[in-house]
Amino acid sequence: MNRRAIAVLAAIAIAAACQSPAATRLTSPVAQSPNPSGSPAPSAEGAALTIYGAASLKGALDQLKAIFEASHSGTILTITTDSSATLRTQIEQGAPADVFLSADITNPKKLVDGGLADGGLVDFAGNLLTIVVPTTNPAKVASPADLARSGVKVVAAGDQVPITKYAKQAVDLLAAVPGYPTDFAAAYARNVVSKEDNVKALIAKIELGEGDAGIVYVTDAKASTKVGDVAIPPQANVPAVYAGVVVKSSRNVAAAHAFLDWIAGADGQKILATFGFIPPQT
Repeated sequence: MNRRAIAVLAAIAIAAACQSPAATRLTSPVAQSPNPSGSPAPSAEGAALTIYGAASLKGALDQLKAIFEASHSGTILTITTDSSATLRTQIEQGAPADVFLSADITNPKKLVDGGLADGGLVDFAGNLLTIVVPTTNPAKVASPADLARSGVKVVAAGDQVPITKYAKQAVDLLAAVPGYPTDFAAAYARNVVSKEDNVKALIAKIELGEGDAGIVYVTDAKASTKVGDVAIPPQANVPAVYAGVVVKSSRNVAAAHAFLDWIAGADGQKILATFGFIPPQT
């Protein structure tokens, strides 16, 4: 075989090798993928998220939604608010939430303990308590001591609602304040005329004059133009801690974490502060 024939055969062999299956796999998109696991990037861009939030967060969440969507292209947030206990129960029953923002630590911790959360609790806000009265204040409630005065109609929330737990702690602390009657807590309990589903429903009762007073969060009193407020002394006030979790069944876990981190971060804190929330005190 002459040298020219040998050179031609060699060229054919090299071309065939370049078209082999092995060479084709090396240049396939899968082999070159920078994220072979297929896990989503930790971003909320373009995600659709359902946020379950405590009723006391409603005004703040409306503002947070607008700003977050504007700063995260294509993101859509759907907000549902109610009592933290009610929302937690709905999630336990399979409601399609991505993030749960509670007015306490207890309810989201139950999701963590039950294996229904992705990761742990994130404390994102704090609140304090105050007493609201109708603007006309017909019962002349001037101090927390008046909550135990005969004839005063107190509106409260249901036993499982976080504000009820905080209010009970405040009432117990007030009972120990010098000058308060020894049966203050019992007298307060006797004055409760209704227990509402959540703190917003409690406020609504006071706004309508269907009760004389109720213990709520400072942020709720600030949000209403139809109520007055009576301060609770610092020694009896109870800091509320708001905590959130990402729901394990979320279809957008990475985006849900990004949203929760954003609320707990500097941008979220600035917005929450305009509604009267304070940094969480744990």
